[in-house]
Amino acid sequence: MTGERRIRILIAKPGLDGHDRGAKVVARALRDAGMEVIYTGIRQTPEMIVEAALQEDVNAIGLSILSGAHMDLFPKIMAGLKEKGMDDVVVFAGGIFPADDLSALKEMGIQAVFRPGTTTQEIIDSIKANLS
Repeated sequence: MTGERRIRILIAKPGLDGHDRGAKVVARALRDAGMEVIYTGIRQTPEMIVEAALQEDVNAIGLSILSGAHMDLFPKIMAGLKEKGMDDVVVFAGGIFPADDLSALKEMGIQAVFRPGTTTQEIIDSIKANLS
């Protein structure tokens, strides 16, 4: 082994959204691409997500949301990461996002936003590019 650290990613479902099929598909694709994936399960609070990311020492966090509560939950997650000194963690999001929210998501620090129709390979390539 070369001593190179494997990419560690936390996949989380913030809020009350219980639909996790997409998150599980992405988690499996990332694992199959050689990344270490920690899946939190559904109905996670922003505090739970930040604490899990800290405990697991991840390089990236993938937030999956379909409920429309992203503009309420994501700023809390980003603030929690900053508070814990985890500004270097790459955060990406997948789900249903109105086009009007995309620039606000980027401004709050979400590095990539994946909407319906994105392939798992596009997600893998984006993560690798953001972590290089």
